[in-house]
Amino acid sequence: MTAILQVNRSSVFVVSGGAKGITAQCTIKLAQNQPCTFILLGRSEITTEPEYTRDFLEDAALKKRIMENLISQGEKPTPMMVQKIFNEINSSREIKKTLVAIEEAGAKAEYISVDVTDTMALQDKLNNTAQKFGQVTGIIHGAGNLADKLIEKKTSEDFEKVYTPKVQGLQNLLNCINPQQLQHLVLFSSVTGFYGNIGQSDYAIANEILNKSAHKIKQNYPQCHVVAINWGAWDSGMVTPQLKKAFAERGIGIIPVGTGTQMLVNELHPAYQNNSQVVIGSPMKLPPIPLGSELRSYRIKRRMTLAENPFLHDHTIAGSPVLPATCAKSWMVNGCEEIYPGYRYFSCQDFKVLKGITFNSTLAHEHILEIQEVSKSDGEFVEFQTKILSKTPEGRTHYHFSSLIKLVKNMPEAPIYQSMDLREDNIVTTTGKGFYQNGDLSLFHGPAFQEISRILNISPEKLTAECCWQEITAQQQGQFPVKWHNPYIIDVSTQTLWLWLNHFYQEVCLPGQLTYCEQYLAVPFNIPFYVSCEMIAKTDTGATVNFIIHSRERKIYSRILGAKAVIWPMKMLNKK
Repeated sequence: MTAILQVNRSSVFVVSGGAKGITAQCTIKLAQNQPCTFILLGRSEITTEPEYTRDFLEDAALKKRIMENLISQGEKPTPMMVQKIFNEINSSREIKKTLVAIEEAGAKAEYISVDVTDTMALQDKLNNTAQKFGQVTGIIHGAGNLADKLIEKKTSEDFEKVYTPKVQGLQNLLNCINPQQLQHLVLFSSVTGFYGNIGQSDYAIANEILNKSAHKIKQNYPQCHVVAINWGAWDSGMVTPQLKKAFAERGIGIIPVGTGTQMLVNELHPAYQNNSQVVIGSPMKLPPIPLGSELRSYRIKRRMTLAENPFLHDHTIAGSPVLPATCAKSWMVNGCEEIYPGYRYFSCQDFKVLKGITFNSTLAHEHILEIQEVSKSDGEFVEFQTKILSKTPEGRTHYHFSSLIKLVKNMPEAPIYQSMDLREDNIVTTTGKGFYQNGDLSLFHGPAFQEISRILNISPEKLTAECCWQEITAQQQGQFPVKWHNPYIIDVSTQTLWLWLNHFYQEVCLPGQLTYCEQYLAVPFNIPFYVSCEMIAKTDTGATVNFIIHSRERKIYSRILGAKAVIWPMKMLNKK
């Protein structure tokens, strides 16, 4: 199989939209890597260039020459007339340049002027070409159009212009070329189909159909290397300096032409023959929408079950799975962020555990997240008062968690932790899994939360721990996925207080209130990070601490200031 799927000199590719633009650049790179045969398809005709323009290569000079020629013929040239002639000349030049570049790489190339949506013409022309070059072994479907508009302004003609070349074009190619003979099928899709993008609903639909088609075709023709490549924005002529600036403001990366074309070559390696869909590029993050002046309120309902949230089996207290407070906070944070894309969670104030959520017979049928905007400034921040509640069958309201959440447009720079101390005093010799489920005073957490690696140092004033959270699967995360805020890492970080209490007082605790939290950076997973637990006060019934989550280089990822924990009776914690 590997030998068959390797692109070689006898490979014959049909490339739709392959004579111009990025698809042409990809084809040239593929030819340089393996000089085979390429049949390029495009709607443009190759015309004979007029003598009077042949020495004018720069765009401005060429347009000026076209205008002078029209005037010399007694015409009154309009910008539209000049642009039309310019486009014809420029198009032919680009097609010829592509053919030359492919042939200079040692490959064979032929251009066919045909619309892939014209079934009869496509069939006729491909049949003639197959007689010349032999059986087609691969398709690269790069044809496509754009008609960007907000959905309420799109017409049916706009939709057909975008949808048909992608979807009908693929269907026509597969009708003309027997899929059984194909060794390679590459579909040029887009991150727009994967993530969505403003003004491109039709483009997103068409590309997502290509994505799903790739999976289906691979199922039906497992002998073929099928891949839908979801390309991001390329650093090409279509991406103007203004557009690059807009992308940069939205955190969208641009694919350099050399890098992207090499990625295509890489994806055609037989080692990747079972990858039917690949995303190459940044998420299409939406620009912030205007906040408006009205303070709005929202209610989000969620039915939480143990089956949908497998991680809960690793957070069992007194014999029953209990929702970690950090997961409740994560629901609040994610709910607020989804209201205003482009704004990101920065702080939370007065997070309170009012009545925990236990997954036993007391679990409510559904829980409600109430979000009330309390203040906002366009382009700067939004603050929300949030509550998680449920109703009993009798209509009684139980409040479970509450907090004030703040989102910001521009995240402040991460501060440096001046009091960091990573010295090792070797007072606590327990490490790793030894901290967990190892006796009454050990941490109760299961594998998803067992990520404190070691205690570096401990004193009556402070504990410093090294942690490394190994990412759990999306299926395990269930309804509480890791996004900007990582509830699992925050839970791991607060475990350091339990270890401090265990060491000095042989006591354990559960969370009560997070007075103030800030997040500057996403806390990394699968690599070490550090938690410094700073003691503020300790009484018989509780403790108040700061948790600083930081890097070895002192950069603060996140911090929880004035966290209050409740000393919990051992008999209650271990009650079965």
